[in-house]
Amino acid sequence: MVRKTKEEALETRARILETAEHIFSEQGVAHTSLQDIAAAANVTRGAIYWHFRNKTDLLDAMLQRVKLPIEDARQRPGEDDGTDPLQRLRDCAVFAFELICQEASAHRICEILTFKCEYVAEMADLRRRHFEDRNNCLGQYEAGFRQAIRNGQLPATLDPRHAAIGLHALTYGLILDWLLAPAAIDILAVGPRMVDSFLAGLRQRAGGTS
Repeated sequence: MVRKTKEEALETRARILETAEHIFSEQGVAHTSLQDIAAAANVTRGAIYWHFRNKTDLLDAMLQRVKLPIEDARQRPGEDDGTDPLQRLRDCAVFAFELICQEASAHRICEILTFKCEYVAEMADLRRRHFEDRNNCLGQYEAGFRQAIRNGQLPATLDPRHAAIGLHALTYGLILDWLLAPAAIDILAVGPRMVDSFLAGLRQRAGGTS
C-alpha cells in the first residue's frame, strides 16, 4: 500500500509538470495561475502545493527535466581518465543541440524559460538559480579545458576560463537563435560545425597560429 501511494504521488507530480509545461507554453508564466494548472491536471491546488512550494519551485522542477540529461553528459569533460577532453566537450555541446531539437518537452521548457517567463517578483529567485546553473556549467567546461591543456591538446597560454565562456556563449547563442526561428537554422547541422570551428581555432593557437 505504501509503495502504491508513493507511485501515485510520483504520477501526480509528473502529470502536474506535464500540464504546467503545456499551459505555460500556450499562455506564458505570468498569465497562468496554479489554479489553472490544477484544473487542467484534474488535481486540487493542495496537491500542487504538496509537491511544489510555489510557481518558482514548479518552474525549477521543469528546468531539471532538461538540465539533468545535459548535466549527465557534462560531468565527463573534466574527468582525468585518459580520454580526449576536447571530444567530451564537443559531445556535450552537440548533445544539448540534439536534446533541444529532438525532444519536444525540452524545446517547450527552454522556450518558456527564455521567452515566456518574466524574472521579476516571485520569479527573481529562479533567475538566481539560473545564474548558479550557468556558473556550474562554466566550471565544468573550464575543468575540461584545463585537462586539455594538461594533455597537450591546447597551449599552456590559453585561459581556460575564457575558453569556457566562449563555448558556453556559442552553444547558448545557437540555441537561442534556433528557438526564435527553428525553420531558419538547421541546428543539428550548423551547431556541430561551429563548435568544431571554435575548438579548431583553439588548437591552431597551440601550433603558433595567431
